[in-house]
Amino acid sequence: MSTLLEITNLSVSFNQGPKAVDSISLSLNKGETLALVGESGSGKSVTALSVLRLLDERYASYPSGKIRYRGENLLQASEKRLRQVRGREISMIFQEPMTSLNPLHNIEKQISETLELHKGMRGPQARKRCLELLTLVGIENPESRLGAYPHQLSGGQKQRVMIAMALANEPDLLIADEPTTALDVTVQKQVLELLQDLQQKLGMAILLITHDLTIVRRYANRVAVMEHGKLVEQAETTTLFDSPSHPYTRKLLSAEPPEAPLAPPKSDKPLLSVSNLDVRFPTRKGLFGKVKEHFHAVKQVSFSLDRGQTLGIVGESGSGKTTIGHALLKLTGSTGSIKLDGQELSDLDQSAFRPWRRRVQIVFQDPFGSLSPRMSIAEIVREGLEIHDADNRDTHDTKVIAALKDVGLDPDARHRYPHEFSGGQRQRIAIARALVLQPDLIILDEPTSALDRTVQKQVIELLRDIQARYGLSYIFISHDLAVVRALSHQLLVLRRGSIVEYGDAGDVFRAPAETYTQELLHAAFFYQAKDANITTTI
Repeated sequence: MSTLLEITNLSVSFNQGPKAVDSISLSLNKGETLALVGESGSGKSVTALSVLRLLDERYASYPSGKIRYRGENLLQASEKRLRQVRGREISMIFQEPMTSLNPLHNIEKQISETLELHKGMRGPQARKRCLELLTLVGIENPESRLGAYPHQLSGGQKQRVMIAMALANEPDLLIADEPTTALDVTVQKQVLELLQDLQQKLGMAILLITHDLTIVRRYANRVAVMEHGKLVEQAETTTLFDSPSHPYTRKLLSAEPPEAPLAPPKSDKPLLSVSNLDVRFPTRKGLFGKVKEHFHAVKQVSFSLDRGQTLGIVGESGSGKTTIGHALLKLTGSTGSIKLDGQELSDLDQSAFRPWRRRVQIVFQDPFGSLSPRMSIAEIVREGLEIHDADNRDTHDTKVIAALKDVGLDPDARHRYPHEFSGGQRQRIAIARALVLQPDLIILDEPTSALDRTVQKQVIELLRDIQARYGLSYIFISHDLAVVRALSHQLLVLRRGSIVEYGDAGDVFRAPAETYTQELLHAAFFYQAKDANITTTI
């Protein structure tokens, strides 16, 4: 098997500071998939970006090392030569398609650009190739999608467009940087199986960067593990998972979420009862603003939640998971019945509902985006108290300190700002902001989706601990079924706004009744099912 890419003793520094990548060496053969794994800040993406010299070299430097592609050292290549390599011989799928795709250009223009640059294709010829690529990556009705803009596509569709752009010139090497982050498990499976299929057809090599070790185990031939910029272990995938040699690798592999939630407390009556919840969004208006068409996002959904328990809500993107959470907080208009402690909330206007907001809080998916960069941590956590507990300002600082302690943060750091904290710490801050008001119910919307495996486990343990101490109820919205299993007592499976399956979480995980639920579980727990020789349900 011929070596396609060889990295030797590569080091990368920023502004002559400490090395972000420290003397790493690895190789990638033609037709092979090499997974590069490690926690945030370990140097994975910096290594990948260095291959194509995409780091801003006003700030980044390469104190040592060589990056040989087909024997040519790319660190010494001219800018003209790099332009020939980028997108034609080596392509890259970036981590976040929404920020990587140009919001001002439609899909056809964005794919056509790389065809024109490297192959001189224009007009009907380029359009034909765009349609071929969109069909290849599984976009339905590709003709109707050519004129679409990124915001008009789902997360999975945007990721497929990124793959189509990367594969437009049939590269020899594809660098995939977290290609499935925040995608639903079924879409993850589709995207990765697509890459695997295209790899076999085109004979290309794949450098896969991810923190999801389930994906690594299923799709990679070899694994390289990075910690603090250093390469600590390399091995065949089966060897590494069966007998890891480095303590850090063993730590990563052992960071599995628990397989069941804590035992729930006994409850006489439900804290939350939802009946026939319905949400419609106007999609087209006629004369004088009259709505002519609706998108039916949530369709007659009913469920209940006891005090001290967790309801997990799962389903693909667009199934209505987040919309339900927003409807419960009256952030989105809805019809149907919503009762908290027996009190009907659905008919309350925003002013009358305001006192109830103290009892129902939310933690959003992106902690950095939901924390104001202009406010200190103390100000962020205190903000809810200033609205809902304005008469007791002298106790606010004490409550802020207590909330930060509850989530395992040093209260002395409360005068710092969000950018000074890691992703896991920012998520703890978001939880503290919700917790400081001592709510009855917290809605957790994808709170662990962008976190590393070890940090994810810490957040799960934190949520379990807080629930046990304070008797909190959670609505846990996620596409990560392993995390849902660790927290949920009840499970609600959604598809296209309707309930597919609803019941005791343990029963649903053990023996899902519906085909769609079985497909979700098979995509999420492929190896557990395989190792346990489960064939009847998943």
